[in-house]
Amino acid sequence: MTDAFNRAYRGYEMNFRIILVLILVCFCLFCGLLVFQSGLFESCRTKGGAPCILLQQGTMNPSNLTEASGSPDESPQANDFTSFTADNAPAGSVTLGSVDPKSGFKFRLDLSTKGAGIERATFSGFDDRDHEDPQPLEILTPVQLSAGDILSMANTNFVFVDQKLQLPLDRLHWKSYDVEKGYDGSQTARFEAILKTSAGEPVIKLTKTYRVTLDSYLLDCDLTVENIAESEQKVRFNLVGPVGLGREDFRADMRKAVAGFRDSQGNVTPARLDLKKLSKAKTAEARRLSRPGANFLWAAATNKYFAAILVPLPDEGKDYCDWVADRTGRFYNPDGYPDTGDEAVGVDLKIASAKLAPAAQTDGTRTYKFQLYLGPKDKSLFDKNEMYRNLGFVQTIDFLACCCPAAIIQPLAFGILTLMRWGYGFIHNYGVVIIILVFIIRIVIHPLTKKSQVSMSKMSKLAPMAEQIKKKYANNKAEMNKHLMALYREQGASPVMGMLPMMVQMPIWIALYSAIYASIELRGAPFLPVWITDLSAPDALVRFATITVPLLGWKIDSFNLLPILMGVVFYLQQKLMPKPEAAAANPQVAQQQKMMMIMMPLLFPLILYKAPSGLNLYILASTCAGVIEQYVIRKHIREKEEAEAKGLVAATSKTGGKVKKKKPKPFYRLP
Repeated sequence: MTDAFNRAYRGYEMNFRIILVLILVCFCLFCGLLVFQSGLFESCRTKGGAPCILLQQGTMNPSNLTEASGSPDESPQANDFTSFTADNAPAGSVTLGSVDPKSGFKFRLDLSTKGAGIERATFSGFDDRDHEDPQPLEILTPVQLSAGDILSMANTNFVFVDQKLQLPLDRLHWKSYDVEKGYDGSQTARFEAILKTSAGEPVIKLTKTYRVTLDSYLLDCDLTVENIAESEQKVRFNLVGPVGLGREDFRADMRKAVAGFRDSQGNVTPARLDLKKLSKAKTAEARRLSRPGANFLWAAATNKYFAAILVPLPDEGKDYCDWVADRTGRFYNPDGYPDTGDEAVGVDLKIASAKLAPAAQTDGTRTYKFQLYLGPKDKSLFDKNEMYRNLGFVQTIDFLACCCPAAIIQPLAFGILTLMRWGYGFIHNYGVVIIILVFIIRIVIHPLTKKSQVSMSKMSKLAPMAEQIKKKYANNKAEMNKHLMALYREQGASPVMGMLPMMVQMPIWIALYSAIYASIELRGAPFLPVWITDLSAPDALVRFATITVPLLGWKIDSFNLLPILMGVVFYLQQKLMPKPEAAAANPQVAQQQKMMMIMMPLLFPLILYKAPSGLNLYILASTCAGVIEQYVIRKHIREKEEAEAKGLVAATSKTGGKVKKKKPKPFYRLP
């Protein structure tokens, strides 16, 4: 009985295992079929046995297919084809230009057959500022996502509008050809892809060319779409713009997506989305670069010093390009964690639909022309080139406007940059130019500073009497203000005159600060041979392995001397400042003054410890100049007070240069 039971149990167990294996096999086959149908594999076989890629991804959602006007396409029609394929060429790359400065090229392009995009663009005239082993700077790099790399200028979705079919061309390896060299030294690369029906009949031929020329930051990119079918085709496509610019600032990430527009008055105005806004954007509308009522000119990805500006060229006879339906900024974060260094900003373009006549007819081919600027954000360069000037490339340059309007800061900052370049032509050291410029500006605005300091000194002397008035009329604001104004008028003091000169000076100092902070000329520019070798980076007197400050999380890899010197000068400046009369009578005010004297010399060096040395040099020079200026002004105030104490006033031209007795003023008494 037991043996029979055991045999039966083993039989049931075996049958169960067989059934379980069959279920698992069927499940794996089913999953494999789904994966195969999704078009994941880049190699398949057509009826003729040629290598190809299955591109058709199913019927598109009509809401995703929009025209230039923004209206949805017509309702789905019966598909003429069930799927599309394309010849998948061998993976490869093509190189244009060179990183050798002697070659005459401004950059080298590494082009990929994948999507016919730019894998890397590397400058020949700029390095990555690595103090140990500087290498040519890469301006464009691929964004490495789990789904595949994102390449600049790669074609992504190609759409057959009537069939509601979307083809991912960035998964296709295009056929590449040998580099063609022109008589002018230019170099051209050509890529080709042919889209076919599932039956192997050619439908669309795509030809993409890149061309670089000597001594130019511009490259040409043309995309020709040719209908080689016997029926009319309505198509559109998406294009990845410039992407992968590295972070150029040591502290703040200044990368942005920018677009330029020409308004009805003919002025070029920008639309900007910084990295922070793009990282928080959840919808396409939040990422859109638009300017209502203005015509689109270009889209760009920028960082602190460089820009990659994509310009779609208008058709012949038109002033602006009308075939770009939409442009959006993009934020990429491959690892999903903030501030790990792999974040990237880019721009996407959506090209409007176009109808292509049947093969061999006049309107069966359309060519889309682009120009891509890869270079520094340099106003002098933009002003020299007519195209750059007319398209307003200068709008890619950002200044730290702070609390002042950009309309005031921008012309002032550009004027200061012009002075710096002019000074560099004689001195050939931007560090010395900064110091001289600071002292010149201090001298120019000295009358305003002097007037402000004198007025503030008078206000300080009147502080005890003002305090008495405030206490007496604490419950009557109108009467209090009346007596305060009478006191200031009687003693020749003015609260407004004390602050007005400072307000006038503020835009000048902000413009100077911004000009030094954003100047491409300071990138890699040395000041002293051993100590300050790059004015755009911290001075780094001594370098060491990176350490993290406990609790604060700051990462420090060098001892920076300039911020320490700045703290010392701040302390001396605080010591030289006159102590208000109110501080002596009010212990609370005295304590506040004491805290300020301690905190200011500590706070600013901490904030600016990793700031560019050119910026710290400017602040240090300005503070030193301020100390000297303050000493001169305080001496003038003391001499004036001594003269007034003797009953004398300064001689003027009206008095014939003679000193006259000062009329006695009635002693002010509280009513």
